[in-house]
Amino acid sequence: MSNDKIPSSSGDCALSPTHDGDAEVGVSVIEQHLKTLPSSPGVYRMIDQKGDVLYVGKAKNLKKRVVAYTAPDRQSMRIRRMIRETAAMEFVTTHTEAEALLLESNMIKRFAPKYNILLRDDKSFPFILVTSGHDFPQVLKHRGAQNKKGDYFGPFASVWAVNETLAVLQRAFLLRTCTDTVFANRSRPCLLHQIKRCAAPCVGKVSADDYQTLVAQARNFLSGGSQAIQKDFARKMQTASDGLEFEVAGQYRDRIRALTRVQARQDINMQGVGEADVIAAHQEGGITCIQVFFFRTGANFGNRSYFPSQARDVDLPEILEAFMGQFYAKTIPPKTVFISHPVPNTELLAEALSVRAGANVKVLCPKRGDKRKIIDHALANAKEAHGRRMAESASQRRLLERLQDVFKLDRVPERIEVYDNSHVSGSKAVGGMIVAGPEGFMKNAYRKFTIKGAAPTGGRVGVDGFAAGDDYAMMKEVLTRRFSRALREDPDKTSGQWPDLVLLDGGKGQLSMGLEVFEELGIDDIAIAAIAKGPDRNAGRERIFLSDRSPAIELEPRNPTLYFLQRLRDEAHRFAIGSHRQKRSRAISRSLLDEIPNVGAKRKKALLHHFGGPEAVAQAGRSDLEATEGINKALANKIYDWFHPDG
Repeated sequence: MSNDKIPSSSGDCALSPTHDGDAEVGVSVIEQHLKTLPSSPGVYRMIDQKGDVLYVGKAKNLKKRVVAYTAPDRQSMRIRRMIRETAAMEFVTTHTEAEALLLESNMIKRFAPKYNILLRDDKSFPFILVTSGHDFPQVLKHRGAQNKKGDYFGPFASVWAVNETLAVLQRAFLLRTCTDTVFANRSRPCLLHQIKRCAAPCVGKVSADDYQTLVAQARNFLSGGSQAIQKDFARKMQTASDGLEFEVAGQYRDRIRALTRVQARQDINMQGVGEADVIAAHQEGGITCIQVFFFRTGANFGNRSYFPSQARDVDLPEILEAFMGQFYAKTIPPKTVFISHPVPNTELLAEALSVRAGANVKVLCPKRGDKRKIIDHALANAKEAHGRRMAESASQRRLLERLQDVFKLDRVPERIEVYDNSHVSGSKAVGGMIVAGPEGFMKNAYRKFTIKGAAPTGGRVGVDGFAAGDDYAMMKEVLTRRFSRALREDPDKTSGQWPDLVLLDGGKGQLSMGLEVFEELGIDDIAIAAIAKGPDRNAGRERIFLSDRSPAIELEPRNPTLYFLQRLRDEAHRFAIGSHRQKRSRAISRSLLDEIPNVGAKRKKALLHHFGGPEAVAQAGRSDLEATEGINKALANKIYDWFHPDG
């Protein structure tokens, strides 16, 4: 729900000076606002001296809720730190507490405050879309805003689950998956028709009415009518067999097998429940795992695990409530949500979810019966996922401790940044930064840098201004931009965004460039090293060049630390290569005409229709260009000069 739908009035934001470690100043800031705070529902924001949002909270009574922060001794250590850093507060009043809960979820999603319990997985869920507005609708995988016309079925927990279901739809209902453009230009059936996965409507192998029957069956299947469809196929198979039409009978047999296969994969079904989510939480050892199962039309559409941050010293009911608020801020709630533990404000949460869904939503915590069995199954999965995460965390911690020994660090590194560049002969150069820590790769912290160009050091020059293969200048630009910005935005290094260790993919040359950047910026408290393949570029004999320019370290081939470093280096390489390929693909798909000044879509279309292609436009003379509809003499000269800057 967008914020503009929530009636509100903002309070003043008065910045007051504060000092880290001085809780009294933070309390005084809060006390100043208490004098004018209303007793109505609303949302409050705690803000630090730099203007960053520290915490977002909701309240049925703003004044009663905020006054609790004036007694920091009664709060957890996390909240005490937040009070200490508070330099200002902002308030938004709402009509109801449900509106406050929705607004709180939106603000947490927008600002990602460091003291809120955060849902870190921001990926949207995939759906299956059966399009409309065409005589022969297509069935396809869809993720993101539901702007296309058609019927959406889901959400599915993973792309794998969607692909499995799409495969069934192709085998059982023979629906097309090709785009409208491909469909309109086919002259003969494609391979999918040959392997009996498409009815080939593009070449008239099936009539529009028969195809619409297949579409209706697919919609019925996705809406939970698989058993009825299977019985209908079985009846038609028998009829075809009795009529000695064995090939037709075999086709129905294959379609029945496809339906049976997907039904067999539903390990747990919820009879009598049309659509529901099951949310179970398990907490142990300072880590909380939340498991979400999606049930639609009584069938299990898969599950996903979440590990909220900032939840170490918070009880499960409070974590569940915060999780659900953020989770359903980005996806529409189903009719029923089953939870493993009662939350403090069940009725309020149900009301807020109903507003979000535009329909009545129930939040239930079953204690017995079949629905409790589903909860217990989700809890068992949460415990297993929690155990795996604990084991991974322990293993990751041991690897980080070994890195501390290898690099002679003062402490176990909490944040490692790895850098790599990718380009083709100096063109479309992209720098990649990946981040790893105690919980593995921190993908939300990854960054890519479009390298703008630096003075080449000699040799053949690429189109972006670099000497072909001048990785050193590229690395210098990336590191300079990254750490210059860090110095501007967080000179005191209090945000947790500064690395303990910087790894560069390369040898002594890359390391020298990194040291030069750090020296120019006055950074002397971050360890920096480079990792390069060994003799003859042997991937099993990497050499590590340390920042103190000591002799290279060569770890044993089976050393776990070496494997860990290889994983870090390979992930940085994968990320940089992927970013470069995306940029190159966009450049290839862009027309030669896209960047010409004063040539918009209409004029570009006229040029393409007149000349047949962008290359012909580039070779055309001034008079030929002027003969194009919508192109006057002045613009024809500009277009010609664009392609012929020297004459």
